[in-house]
Amino acid sequence: MENRWELIPVTVDKSHIVTIGERLYTESIEFIREIVNNAYDADATLVEITVSHDSIEIRDNGSGMDRDGLRQYFSIGSQFKLHAVKSPVYHRDRIGMFGIGKFASLSACERFEVLTKKGDFVGRVVFDKQEWEKAEGVWSLPLEILPSDFRQNNGTTVLLIGLHRSYELSDIEAKIIEGTPLKAPDFKVRLNTHTITPRSLSGHKIPFLEGTPYGPVHGEIIILAQTQASTDGLGIEVKVKQVTVRRELFGMETWGKMMARVRGEAHADFLPVTSDRTGFVKDSPEYLAFLAVMDKVFEEVKKVLHRLLTKKEGRVVSRALNDALQRIYKALFHNPELSPFGPMPFADEHAKGIGSAGLLGDKKAEGLSGETVPVQQPMEAAKSEKKKKRKPKVKLLTPNAVIKKVKFGQHGISCVVDSFGEEGSEVFTEETTIYINRDHPLYKRESSKPDTHTLNLARLITQEIALMKDAKNPRQAFERQSRLLKDAFIDRSE
Repeated sequence: MENRWELIPVTVDKSHIVTIGERLYTESIEFIREIVNNAYDADATLVEITVSHDSIEIRDNGSGMDRDGLRQYFSIGSQFKLHAVKSPVYHRDRIGMFGIGKFASLSACERFEVLTKKGDFVGRVVFDKQEWEKAEGVWSLPLEILPSDFRQNNGTTVLLIGLHRSYELSDIEAKIIEGTPLKAPDFKVRLNTHTITPRSLSGHKIPFLEGTPYGPVHGEIIILAQTQASTDGLGIEVKVKQVTVRRELFGMETWGKMMARVRGEAHADFLPVTSDRTGFVKDSPEYLAFLAVMDKVFEEVKKVLHRLLTKKEGRVVSRALNDALQRIYKALFHNPELSPFGPMPFADEHAKGIGSAGLLGDKKAEGLSGETVPVQQPMEAAKSEKKKKRKPKVKLLTPNAVIKKVKFGQHGISCVVDSFGEEGSEVFTEETTIYINRDHPLYKRESSKPDTHTLNLARLITQEIALMKDAKNPRQAFERQSRLLKDAFIDRSE
């Protein structure tokens, strides 16, 4: 016997279409973004959004739609934009995909109207939620053909009437900024006569352009100034066809507070997007290739951020070290018997180094990142070194070293703040060079507080100066250090 075949009709309840739209677009405000993007796809140069307490109007000057265009517009899952990927006038990469956003809009209002003009055709489609659901067996929508002069120019107006809730203009603006291609040429969006502009961030910029088998990945990472750091909008905007799909952290969740300083955007038009346009198909080869590129990008971002932080820290250390040495110089001026260099030369106690006495400025360690460079020894120490032909124990520093020298007549000391490891000594001296270890836990703790940073540096330096005077008698050295510290932080003008 031959098999017999019959057809089983597949039906979808109309209310389910609205429900699907609501679930795909969990934020009812998403429909505004989709309507604006439809205008962009239609080569509009201006989209005007007008929001009142019970209605929203979105009007564009794009190419408009004829009868066939309206049929396609209200077709669920239309393949039109998959085949016509470029717009005819500005050759834009079309954004819209699934065409279900208009059904999602019915979760926000009772009535959805589309008025459009293309050439001599002017039509209006009314999508009334209650009336549409009442006509159980009928799927068509009423189309009203209007006179050709009903609307002067080509374009489309979408009107939502009977809003179920109010919408904050700031929320709509934020959604437009993030979800529409505002940076595209010849495209502008106004909200209640206010022109919406894309976000502009200032800081250290790291542009990137990398290739994959599926297409290029490009964008820009911005490291914000510390004063601009914020926990709002964390992450990098990942954009497909100039529209942010979601924000990603790319491993920054382990960076602590530094994560708040990193913003930017990454463009990858080849990424497969989920049906609600809020995420990506993460197990796809395209997304895995994208992740490989971004891992490489963020290795560089982390290095740059570390360099910037080290540079800033160096400026802070330099100021604190300068202050500490000025105070110590004045304390030695008032207590010449505590100086390991003998009597101080005459100088005004309020001067910052007059004649041959005082602070000299920074000695900069130069070289490529990771290299070490020699420290210049003071002249007297160099002569002694030549006589003794003895190599110092420490003579190599990192490029991040902060070096200052203070002279006492023909003598002087060099103070170096650099990294010697957490297990290294907090402070040590070689000849007349004092080394302070910025990696030491105690130094880290005190340097994190501005009011103790200078005092801690002065404590370490006076300790070594006191030992230079008489290293064999630690108790007397401690007493000398106490006197120096006391005079270093006394305000003699009182």
